[in-house]
Amino acid sequence: MKVLNSNQAPEPVGPYPHARKVGNLLFLSGVGPRQRSSKEIPGVTFDENRNVIAYDIEVQCRAVFQNVKFVLEASGSRWENLVDVTVYLTNMKADFPIVNKIYAEYFPNPETQPCRTTVEVNALPTPIAIELKCVAVLNN
Repeated sequence: MKVLNSNQAPEPVGPYPHARKVGNLLFLSGVGPRQRSSKEIPGVTFDENRNVIAYDIEVQCRAVFQNVKFVLEASGSRWENLVDVTVYLTNMKADFPIVNKIYAEYFPNPETQPCRTTVEVNALPTPIAIELKCVAVLNN
């Protein structure tokens, strides 16, 4: 087993790596939309007490996908090698249709679409509205 990290993806918010290689599989830790070296979250508006007052799920979704790509590429894999994706949303009713539309843009070919599970959660570790947990195969 090998621990892998990206110098482009946001730093983990806890004691875990970006990914771990096991055989020819790559397991990514949860990936959110934060930006590297910043506490800022794309698409989020805070009040003076740092409470979320609005967020743009499309902006967050695209940022999450970019961060997943950063981890995949740093680990020797690529977007097309994803085999399983778990999507965590904090508001399924409002955000699922938008996320589903964007997801279809990023995975247009039914032959290479990964398996997917989408679940709603009460909260995520930082004030984000989406997080992905992914498994990919490594490039040969």
